Amino acid sequence: MKKEDKALLIDSLVETLNSYPHFYVVDVTALDSTTTSELRRECFKNEIKLQVVKNTLFIKALERKGGEEFDALKPILKNTTGIMFCQTANVPAKMIKSFAKDHGDMPALKGAYAEESCYIGADQLNTLAAIKSKKELIADVIAALEGPTNSVLSALDAGTTIHGLLDAIENKG
Repeated sequence: MKKEDKALLIDSLVETLNSYPHFYVVDVTALDSTTTSELRRECFKNEIKLQVVKNTLFIKALERKGGEEFDALKPILKNTTGIMFCQTANVPAKMIKSFAKDHGDMPALKGAYAEESCYIGADQLNTLAAIKSKKELIADVIAALEGPTNSVLSALDAGTTIHGLLDAIENKG
C-alpha cells in the first residue's frame, strides 16, 4: 500500500473516531464471509459502524486522536481486528452477546473505549452491557423525581375525597 493511501486511511479513521464517542475492538479472525455479512447486517440494524482495520494504521489513528488515553488498547491490536463505532456505549456489548450465542462466541471482544474509559478483555463484556446510556440515566432520574411527586398528588387526591366526604356529612347534619 502506498504511503499516500495509508495517510488517507489514517485520516479517515481519525475522522471516524471524532464522529463516534465509543468504540469496541473485536476479533473477527474466525468469521467466514457468511457470518461476517450477518454481523454487518446486525451492526447496521443497531446503528453500529463496523470497520475491519489494519492494526498499525489504527494505532497511528489513535495516537493522532488522543495520545495516552488509548495506550491501554494498543497491546490488544493483534490478528484480524474489527472496530465497532457507536453513539451509545452499551449497544455493541448487547449485540455481541446475542450474536455470539449463535456463532461460536464470535466476534470476541478484545477491548473497548466507552464512556471515556478503556475496557480490556472479553471478561468485560457483561460490564459493558450493563453501562447505562445517557437516555437511560435521564429516565432513571425522571422516575426518581416522579415518585415523590406522584405520592404528593395521590395524597392531594385523597385529601380532596376526604374533604368531599366531610362536606357531605356536614350538609346532612
